[in-house]
Amino acid sequence: MKMDHTLPLEYRTHQNQLNILGFWIFIGAEIMLFATLFASYFTLVDRTAGGPSGADIFDITPVLIETIVLLTSSFTIGLAVHAARIHFKKAMMAFIAVTLLLGLVFLGVEIYEFIHYVHVGAGIQTSAFTAILLTTLGTHGAHVTFGLFWGLCILMQIHKRGLTPKTANKAFVFSLYWHFLDVVWIFIFSFIYLKGMM
Repeated sequence: MKMDHTLPLEYRTHQNQLNILGFWIFIGAEIMLFATLFASYFTLVDRTAGGPSGADIFDITPVLIETIVLLTSSFTIGLAVHAARIHFKKAMMAFIAVTLLLGLVFLGVEIYEFIHYVHVGAGIQTSAFTAILLTTLGTHGAHVTFGLFWGLCILMQIHKRGLTPKTANKAFVFSLYWHFLDVVWIFIFSFIYLKGMM
């Protein structure tokens, strides 16, 4: 297989380039999924059926923690890709591990938040608003959970096989996925939480 050594490690083979293109197409489908959830949320946000509204249940503290943690993890996965490009395997693995730990913290805070919502009477069956809120947040949280397992598998592959065009490609594709989740969270933070608190 011919490799172009002038390109970054993750782009060096034709198959790697196709993998990245295919993943961008997949992200397009994911954008449609979250766009549908946001459209549903904006349609149902005022349908509380006498239950709590966003202003009643949203707390800025856990939301800020989630935002800071997830944005920091976006920075660390970027550092992992940079480390791969300069062939620093240990640094790359360390940054991926930090990214996954931050993702775990994010999930922990989100689980705490869900428990709080149920405790204050904002369960999935309370109203159309709480149903779409928990569905939207849960879908994002499920994506983060999947990302944690995916990132762990990539870490194990890099440890076992070393830093190769194939493992670098897998890590790069994972970084695109993780950045996408961060972008979705910015929309959740801005248009669900901040708008809901007003």
